Amino acid sequence: MTTTDEATARSADPRRWRLLGLLGLAQFMLILDVTVVAIALPHMGADLGLGRDALTWVVSAYTLAFGGLMLLGGRSADLFGPKPVVLAGLSTFTLASLATGLATSAELAIGGRIAQGIGAAMLSPAALSIVVRLFDGEERNRALGIWSALGAGGAAIGVLLGGALTAGPGWEWVFLINVPVGVVVATLLARQLPALPTWGGDVRLDLVGALIVTASTGLLILGFIEAGDGGWTSPGTAALLVAGILGYALLAGWLRRTRHPLIDPALVTRRPVLSGTFVLFVATGLMVAVFFLGTFYLQGVAGHGPLTTGLLFLPVAAATMVGAQLAGRLVGRLGARTLGMAGLLIAGAGLVVPAISMTTPTTVVAVSVGSAGLGVLFVVAAATALSQVEPHLAGVASGILSTFHELGASLGAAVMSGVAAASLVDGSTAGFERAYLVAAVIAALAAVLAGALIPGRTASPTTYQETAS
Repeated sequence: MTTTDEATARSADPRRWRLLGLLGLAQFMLILDVTVVAIALPHMGADLGLGRDALTWVVSAYTLAFGGLMLLGGRSADLFGPKPVVLAGLSTFTLASLATGLATSAELAIGGRIAQGIGAAMLSPAALSIVVRLFDGEERNRALGIWSALGAGGAAIGVLLGGALTAGPGWEWVFLINVPVGVVVATLLARQLPALPTWGGDVRLDLVGALIVTASTGLLILGFIEAGDGGWTSPGTAALLVAGILGYALLAGWLRRTRHPLIDPALVTRRPVLSGTFVLFVATGLMVAVFFLGTFYLQGVAGHGPLTTGLLFLPVAAATMVGAQLAGRLVGRLGARTLGMAGLLIAGAGLVVPAISMTTPTTVVAVSVGSAGLGVLFVVAAATALSQVEPHLAGVASGILSTFHELGASLGAAVMSGVAAASLVDGSTAGFERAYLVAAVIAALAAVLAGALIPGRTASPTTYQETAS
C-alpha cells in the first residue's frame, strides 16, 4: 500500500474516533496509576505492615518496569502488529491490578505493581502507534491533542480519585477499579481494532538490545530514585547513574553491529525525534514537580485532608486538558516551535508564583495556569517526534517517546525531593519555595533550548517538514 493509499484508508475509517476514545481510556488508566496510589500509601502501609522502603517500591516498581520495557513493547508492535500487543498489554495490566488489590503482603503488592508496569509498557507505545497510523494531517494533530489531554489529566485526576477511593471503599479499590474498566475496554478493542499491517518480514526481535536498554533505563530510574532519598553525591546514586550511562553506551555499540537492531540509531538522532523527546522529558519532569510539591505542601503544611487535596488538584487537571486541546488545534497553524516555547514560558510563569507567595489560593491558581502550558507541551512533543516517522517505525518511535516520559517523571521527583528536603521534614515553606523557583528556571532555560532544537516548518498547515532554521 502506498503512503497516499494508507493515508486515505486511515481517514476513511469510520471507527477511528471511537477507537481513539477506547485507546485513550486505556492510556488514562496507565497514567492515573502513577499518581492514584500516592494518597493511598499510608493506609496501604498500615494494613499490610509495609515499611518506608516497601512503600517506596510500591510506587517505583511500576515506573521502573513501565519505563524500562517501553522500547521492547513499541518494537514488538511494529513487528507483530499493534493489535495483539495492545490486547496483551491491557490484559496483563488488568490481571495485575486485580492481584495488587488483593495483595496481603509486601511481596505480592510489589510483584503486582511490576506486572502492572509490564502490561503498561506493552500497551502504551502500541496504542500510540495505532493513533499515529489511524489519523493523518490536521486530524492527527487533533487526535494527539485528545490523547495528550487524557494522559496529562490522568495524573491530576489520579490524586483526586486516590483520595476518594481511600476515604471510601478502601485503598484496595485504587487497583481494583481498573479491573471492570480493563475488561470492558479489552472486549471492545478486540472486536473493533483493525488488524493493521505488520512490518516484521525476516526481521527478528532484538532481545539482546531489549535487555540492555531495559537494564540501562532501569538503572537510571533507580539512580534518580536513590538521588531523591540519599542525595546526588551519595555513592549509591553515582554508581547507578554511571552504570546506566555505560549501559546506553554499550547499547549504541550493539545497535551498530547487529543485523536486526531494536532501534535504528539514525531514528534517535533525527531532529524531530530528538527535540520531541526533549520537550516531553522536561514537561513530564515539571508535571511531576507540580504534583509532588503540591501534594506535600497542601497536606503537610496547609493542613488539608486527602480528599480536599484531590479536589484542589481538579483545576490543575482541567487546565492541563484545556492546554492540550488548544495545542492540538493550533499546532498545525502556528508550528511546534512557537507553541513549545510558549508552553514552557507559561509553565515557568505559573511555577514562579508560589516561590514568591505561597498560600493555598495563589498556589492552586498559579500552578493551574502553569499546567495549561504543560498541556501544550505534551501535544508539541508527540506531534514533533512522530510527525515524520514512517508507519513501520511508529511503534518504536512511540516507545522512545514514552521511555523519556518515565525518565522525566523519575528525574523530576528526585530533583524536587532533594531541593525541598528541608520542608518535607520540618513543615516549613522555604524548601517548597526554592523547589518552585528551580522548576520555573528549568522551564525558562528549556524554552530557549526548545527554540533552538525544534525544527522550523514549511507552509504546509498539516505536516511538519524539518528545515535548517
